[in-house]
Amino acid sequence: MKRNFFAFLLITAFAFQTAFAQTPALKVTPTERKIAEGVTAKQLSDYLYFVASDEMEGRDTPSRGLDTTAKFIGMNLSKWGFKPAGDDGTYYQKIALRSETADAANNTLSVGGRSFAFQDDFYRTAGNATVNAPLVFARDGWMVKSKNIDAFAGIDVKGKIVVVYGQGRSRQFATGMPQGVTQDDLKGKKGTDWADPTTYARQSGAVGMIVIASPQTQSAWPQLRNFLGRGNSFPEKLRDSPSDFPVVLVSEKVADAIFAGEKSSKDSTSSFALPISASMNINGHIETKWTQNVVAIWEGSDPVLKNEMVAIGAHYDHIGLVQNPNAVDKINNGADDDGSGTVSILSIAEALAKAPKRPKRSVLFVWHCGEEKGLWGSQYFNKFPTVDIKNVVAQLNIDMIGRSKKVGDTDPKDANLTGENGIYVIGTDMMSSTLGAIVKGTNAGYLNLDYDTRYDDPKDTNRFFFRSDHFNYALNGIPITFWFDGVHVDYHQPGDEPQKIDYNKMEKVARTIMITLLKVADLKERPKIDKKLPPELTQR
Repeated sequence: MKRNFFAFLLITAFAFQTAFAQTPALKVTPTERKIAEGVTAKQLSDYLYFVASDEMEGRDTPSRGLDTTAKFIGMNLSKWGFKPAGDDGTYYQKIALRSETADAANNTLSVGGRSFAFQDDFYRTAGNATVNAPLVFARDGWMVKSKNIDAFAGIDVKGKIVVVYGQGRSRQFATGMPQGVTQDDLKGKKGTDWADPTTYARQSGAVGMIVIASPQTQSAWPQLRNFLGRGNSFPEKLRDSPSDFPVVLVSEKVADAIFAGEKSSKDSTSSFALPISASMNINGHIETKWTQNVVAIWEGSDPVLKNEMVAIGAHYDHIGLVQNPNAVDKINNGADDDGSGTVSILSIAEALAKAPKRPKRSVLFVWHCGEEKGLWGSQYFNKFPTVDIKNVVAQLNIDMIGRSKKVGDTDPKDANLTGENGIYVIGTDMMSSTLGAIVKGTNAGYLNLDYDTRYDDPKDTNRFFFRSDHFNYALNGIPITFWFDGVHVDYHQPGDEPQKIDYNKMEKVARTIMITLLKVADLKERPKIDKKLPPELTQR
């Protein structure tokens, strides 16, 4: 009877669901409620005061504090009897990072004989080389044969330094895809059927690249000093560019020097040779560092369905130490971002381990590193999974669920922070109507939180869909849901501390997510993917 009633509710949900329609409530059983009550505000607080403590030093990727947090998570998983799903029978998927440290003395740039200052005017983003060559402007630098796009058409880039303009504000500061191009268009062989600007320039014989900062990046220029000014790190297996191809990001000041006296500019729709040369001496000290994702499995009870997994994840890293030497508080504790998600899924794991019965499907727990650096951990896990990722039926992502807007709060930086009973839910209907019905129906049948879906808009200027780890699972064809409380006055600031967390709200949201997890894990069939991601949501 219960199974038939559940199926009836799902069918009803699918029949009437629209983007903003009321979804019928699903029945939440007493057993499910009892399991979810294993997640408590006290438990969340205890864990968060450790994870977001000053001793963790902001959990940068990589860092001692992040490693300590990983060991803390792994220790508890072992104590509760979780199956290790990392490398070599451990809970840790190790990731080798290529760390490149730049300094002003070893990085110089001049255009037309005019010298520019490292950090003030330009940043090294890649490469170790000294070049002196003429400049050519190549718009966005892309080649996509299926769209008849060739930024180098009509120009010879061999032996030249290619100048391209940046788009958006990505962590890699590469140029975004041309307008009208999506991930689906990048088919065939890279370098032959399509090529990003660096790949295309390198294989076409260029000797270097200058990326002109987009207006968004230019507006945040001083903040870039915190990481690009000191060098950068990236997962070695996620980068295919050789170290001898120099790439620099330049300010508007350098751009003005490049285009001085030219009728055409960086806004030109055509590529053209420039009557000016540049000299670049770009160097970085290179070493290998290590970080890790934390991965574990709670095996399901059904002899067949246990081979499938419902993934639940959070990023356990943050942005590390404040670089301003005059700052009073130098530690970005990251209690909400994303200590709240980190300890929520840890508490969910503990409650699951103490439950009277196991769900039918297995549950895959992944704590991702490097989210703040550009979704490194989730990208790495999806490209080099430690499990059969095709058997992951859905991914539930928790990134910031611990803060709430109080009555009387007029701070404009809290304008979009959710209230004590509210939370943003992003992406739940974008790929699977089944998952959408379960997410909304579970909430309606349980605590009835105020689920706000405004950021499902593909044209959302905040680009929240791109800004957390669910994105890489969605690109991998896995339906997702992302819970998020909204930005606030302490977002990416030292004030994001555990004493400011609304633990009662956090408990409500985490319990609701746990019951959602149980509902998906016990489905007779995996959630059907019946929708394609909007083209605007397939690229960062």
